[in-house]
Amino acid sequence: MRRAYKTELDLNNEQVTMCLQHAGAARFAYNWGLREIIQARARGEKKPTAIDLHKKLNALKATEFPWMYESSKCAPQEALRNLDVAFDNFFRRCKQGVKKKGFPKFKSRKAGIGSFRLTGTIRITDRTIQLPRLGELRLKEDDYLPADAEISSATVSEKNGRWYVSVLTEAEVAECVTPDMPIVGIDLGIKTLAVLSSGEVIENPKHLRAAQRKLKRLQRAVSRRKKGSGRRKDAVRRLGKQHERVANKRKDAINKFTTKVTRETSVIGIEDLSVRGMMANHHLAGALADASFGEIRRQIEYKAGWYGSTVVVIDRFAPTSKMCSGCGCIKDSLSLSERTFKCDACGLVIDRDLNAALNIKHLAASYADSLNGRGLGSTGDGRKSVVKLPKVKRQLNVKSDAGPICLSFG
Repeated sequence: MRRAYKTELDLNNEQVTMCLQHAGAARFAYNWGLREIIQARARGEKKPTAIDLHKKLNALKATEFPWMYESSKCAPQEALRNLDVAFDNFFRRCKQGVKKKGFPKFKSRKAGIGSFRLTGTIRITDRTIQLPRLGELRLKEDDYLPADAEISSATVSEKNGRWYVSVLTEAEVAECVTPDMPIVGIDLGIKTLAVLSSGEVIENPKHLRAAQRKLKRLQRAVSRRKKGSGRRKDAVRRLGKQHERVANKRKDAINKFTTKVTRETSVIGIEDLSVRGMMANHHLAGALADASFGEIRRQIEYKAGWYGSTVVVIDRFAPTSKMCSGCGCIKDSLSLSERTFKCDACGLVIDRDLNAALNIKHLAASYADSLNGRGLGSTGDGRKSVVKLPKVKRQLNVKSDAGPICLSFG
């Protein structure tokens, strides 16, 4: 399966200049190709493909764009391929009737330096990576990139003055999860980031809230500076670094949590939360964004494929909070202020989030057993996969072998 690794580069001034040239060439090729497509469609012609645009750009290099010879040919070529994908996504959204079509936009240097992708001969050692035209670049982290893996491409990007490289590899899946490992249900929240059915509580670090005071001070400094001045650029850079620090802390906490869960359990039950609908509540939008429910689910789903575990996504309308985990009795109403669940039928008294996590675990375990006695979604080679089912009422029909399982209650 494909797996990406990203790490920071340790560049000197000459290498930074070369990376800036490559990023500029990729950005120019993208904007040039977008302009050519718009003009072709205005003339009533068929949209040129990435190959057509690349041939035309190569023909113009010697006369109009000789400076592009200073960069690798891969940077503009891959940028035109990205433009082709952007138009494919735009046409797909048009067919689906999506409200926001997302027509490709021109890339501005003011929005950021951007990135560029390179293909060809890429070699990795313990401390360096060798890229076409750029040569050997030092890495800030030792022995992180896989030296023996088959590398498809490398993407170099810049953010707040730091340069990163991301390599896409083709690697075998190292299965470390067995069917006899426990099944876990996860209930996500704001007060506590997650409550597991095993009783473990993952505290919410609330990185954005902790840094809010400093972010406000840095934002005021940006607002007070004159637009276009050097001092404003310095203030913007300091603000960007603080935002990046908060994002890195959040990313580190989520990665540690999701890796631990996927490596130590055979089946993982999570809820199909409507994050976009929840973000409409302006009183909770900031806390929800800081908790990153969507990112947690995304990481659990793709890491489950790495380690051989299975993800069961419970339908968002399932009464996991109102249902008693002991007897199965469902309450008519349960307010958000009631943090302790009390069952009127059997008298069970339990924490509200733990009760929901146990219900999610029971639903995940029951449907896992019903679909496959050896483990949900087991493929022919014995490796478990994540299966996606369409939403139905009181029945399950397997539709594909990729994606999460959605359970619906009607």
